[in-house]
Amino acid sequence: MQINLLFSIDDHFTNQLMTTIYSIYLNSRQNNHYTVYVVQETQLKRHVELTAFFNYLGIDYVPIILGANAFKGAPVSSRYPRAIYYRLLAHEYLPTDIDKILYLDADILCINDLSSLYEQDISDYLYAAAMHTDMLKLTGPINKIRLDSDVDYYFNSGVLLMNLNKIRQEVSAEDIFNFIREYRHQLLLPDQDVLNKLYGENMLPVSDALYNYDVRKDFTYQMQGEGQWSLDWVLANTVFLHFCGTKKPWLTDATTKYATLYKYIRQQLEKLLASQAIDLVTD
Repeated sequence: MQINLLFSIDDHFTNQLMTTIYSIYLNSRQNNHYTVYVVQETQLKRHVELTAFFNYLGIDYVPIILGANAFKGAPVSSRYPRAIYYRLLAHEYLPTDIDKILYLDADILCINDLSSLYEQDISDYLYAAAMHTDMLKLTGPINKIRLDSDVDYYFNSGVLLMNLNKIRQEVSAEDIFNFIREYRHQLLLPDQDVLNKLYGENMLPVSDALYNYDVRKDFTYQMQGEGQWSLDWVLANTVFLHFCGTKKPWLTDATTKYATLYKYIRQQLEKLLASQAIDLVTD
């Protein structure tokens, strides 16, 4: 099966991108073929190493270099950097013959095959995404009030399955720019707020326990799952572990069980790269 993946990184995240990709490779069905589109403002400094890495794995690597003038008419500031538009307006720079793509943040670890998410039928939706579980179930209602929205969910945009055909017809750069200008003082997570406010009614909810497991909320999952979402269940069923927040698993002092798993995959990646004479730079 052809699977298209989308990332947006700068030079500080090449190691993390390779770790995420390697985890996908390790847990992939044999008949999956991946094309990875990586959005970058200027060509990444480690372009040669990334190309060698993808070639070794048999994955097509397509750098998309937008340049400093991309989205020239967009409202941009320290709070709203140009990068927030990279996933909101992906349809404007991706090839027109692609009808579906899965966007992933680069702080994600794949621990089971992702085909079940990619195969979701979103023909009637713009996107598929998950709302992160919270103990008091207040995330949806609070953000519904804050954004004056009719949608009960507040979707996390770190894992976002995109129906590009429908998006090309219904998602407008002008609508997004106007919304940001009008609500600029109310937005907390700009790109995520825009997706939820403008397009939340056109998003298919999927399980975060399966497809966007927020590792910060492990205790909450255990409580709400009433014992079902144990560590063994997560390892057997969850597709993506998402290391949201500031406690990233590649940091030296990261010692949680999921950070340990991340470090193990990272270590295996280092051995692979060393065998191919590809350097993994120090964070």
